[in-house]
Amino acid sequence: MDSWVVAMMLGASLFLGAIALAAFLWGIKNGQFDDEKKMMNQVQYDDESELNDAANQQRKKESVNKTEAYRPE
Repeated sequence: MDSWVVAMMLGASLFLGAIALAAFLWGIKNGQFDDEKKMMNQVQYDDESELNDAANQQRKKESVNKTEAYRPE
């Protein structure tokens, strides 16, 4: 292999690695990986019916909060 091919491959690899590192750091800065409740929800609910019940309860809470927020005083 010629040395220019190796240099081109090394340059492309460094460039793509820098882009990946920048995207990863951007994701951390913007909170893309902050999900504290995800692991606890997976442990807390064992089967699909319990997870569906929890999702319905969450929807009810959100709808109650919305109606309370728009209630005229």
